[in-house]
Amino acid sequence: MNKKIILPLILVILLLAGGIAWLYVSLDKQKQANEEMVQLAEMDKKEMENEYQQFANQYSEMKTQINNDSIVAQLTQEQERTQRLLKELRDTKSTDAREIARLKKELATVRAVLRSYVIEIDSLNRLNQNLTAENTRIKGQYEEANRQIEGLNTEKQSLSEKVAIAAQLDAVGISLTAMDKHNKATRKTKKAKALQVSFSLAKNVTAQSGNKTVYVRLTSPTGSLMGGAGTFTYENRSLECSMKRTVEYGGKETPVSLYYTIDQALQGGTYSVSIFADGNMIGSRSFTLE
Repeated sequence: MNKKIILPLILVILLLAGGIAWLYVSLDKQKQANEEMVQLAEMDKKEMENEYQQFANQYSEMKTQINNDSIVAQLTQEQERTQRLLKELRDTKSTDAREIARLKKELATVRAVLRSYVIEIDSLNRLNQNLTAENTRIKGQYEEANRQIEGLNTEKQSLSEKVAIAAQLDAVGISLTAMDKHNKATRKTKKAKALQVSFSLAKNVTAQSGNKTVYVRLTSPTGSLMGGAGTFTYENRSLECSMKRTVEYGGKETPVSLYYTIDQALQGGTYSVSIFADGNMIGSRSFTLE
């Protein structure tokens, strides 16, 4: 065969082989990224199920610690609502982002309601403790007073444990904004020079005050993590984050903004934002950029 034909043919074969190898590596990376997103979604759903179940159990415990029929009826109603939402969550696939987001929002509401009952019952128990101590002091029944105070201390310890669960932070009002070179919002990804993630740490009077480090994972429409700003611990494993920031939190609503610098052109599609703090996922949302 003529060498002028053989050489180009060999070159074409080599180029095709190289292209196939590159395509295989790219598909493998995409598969790994998708598997990580599915695993993270399953972990998030499992954590939500555990919280719903824990809240339902706490309602049962609180009903045994109070003799107010009106409050017991309210606790029963909230417990039934929590159990209904738990069933809806268990029947929902972890890949159903819209339904998971709705049930996550409902979970935040359940947590807030539970927190209010914890505080109310704690206040009633404190008042009951004072009235009991005063009554027994007047009647001279010191032995009975000591037994009641011991029982109330046990209830106080149990309520303190519940307050710790209710003290988890929540990220609300999550937004993702593309910024142009003039640091102004733009709806065109081709003009974007940075991405701004903004949210607020919701008011929580039971949360511990102090410096809080928040971590943000930003994933592209292909499911890959954007950038790398270190790692953090979540569910006994180490995850990479796109951005992180330490803010001072004093129990009041605290706005937070983080910026991700874009070093290459963005593609249009759905971007996902997940926010973590104190070892918990405190908020997530998806956004579509043109």
